[in-house]
Amino acid sequence: MNDTSPAARTDLVKRLCREAGFDRVGIARADAVADRHRDAYRRWIDDGRHGEMRYLEQRSDERFDPRVLLPGARSVVAVARNYYTPDEIPDDPEGAKLSRYAWGDDYHDIVKDGLFAVRRALERIDPTVRVKCCVDTAPMMEKYWAVAAGIGWLGKHTNVITRDLGSWVFLGELVLDWELEPDAPGIDRCGRCTRCLDACPTDAFPAPYRLDATKCISYWTIEHRGPSLEGRGAFDNWVFGCDVCQDVCPWNGKFATPTDESRFAPRPGNVGPSLASLAALDDDAFRARFRRSPVKRTKLAGLLRNVRYAISEARRRRRGPASDTPPSRP
Repeated sequence: MNDTSPAARTDLVKRLCREAGFDRVGIARADAVADRHRDAYRRWIDDGRHGEMRYLEQRSDERFDPRVLLPGARSVVAVARNYYTPDEIPDDPEGAKLSRYAWGDDYHDIVKDGLFAVRRALERIDPTVRVKCCVDTAPMMEKYWAVAAGIGWLGKHTNVITRDLGSWVFLGELVLDWELEPDAPGIDRCGRCTRCLDACPTDAFPAPYRLDATKCISYWTIEHRGPSLEGRGAFDNWVFGCDVCQDVCPWNGKFATPTDESRFAPRPGNVGPSLASLAALDDDAFRARFRRSPVKRTKLAGLLRNVRYAISEARRRRRGPASDTPPSRP
């Protein structure tokens, strides 16, 4: 490119990101994560709120400073991809619930495809440019960077909310050694609303903007590797993830917009499948049904564990509260 000014490069990067399918693009300087956010993250880890997710304890130098992840980094480009589809889970006591993000293809592949396309385009324009592509598997505080780059703000449910798409977005980042013009950080617009906190079925939010993963349905149905979920509370038939805090958010109720990415469309049977059909899966059927799907993360054993727990909870609900009370002595 002839014009290598930060303004021209900023326009170029944003255009390439939009052409790659990203719905929102923002830019922040590649500085160290602000002290208060770094300290809050460390307290969260020290308090054990991350549960068994030990990977969150690792690579902290890179996590807190993108210039360690990519030496010489000057800018962080944050992107967001809308994945909302208007389908609704049927109100079926025998039906399983999967988080909306898992209805279609794996977002890691889709977001990475877009990021890699932008990187290839930049390398064609400037072979000397250095770019690092990050999805949530990289040691990046992606929600921090989304807010710093003006994509949106951190909601009280700890998801990033965009002003015109709600929180049904996947995040990604490009860390590069070009100097770009930064955007203004996102402004918190949650106000006094606490619907997400009030609706959480397992009280996973000890305070606004704080998540205790060890009480979160998504954590237990996806990250937990143990054989049992007994005693973890009423999951209301959620067998992979949970969307309650997002479903009740007014920003989603008003601004959720159907995605134009066909790969996020629900696969047949993924919106409210019967618990019985999932319980009958064997290895071959699981691999065929959930190939290139986020659900494969649980492996068959994890999904069957979740389904068994949902079936057990459904039976307990049908028996009623009296069934939980031991008979009195004569």
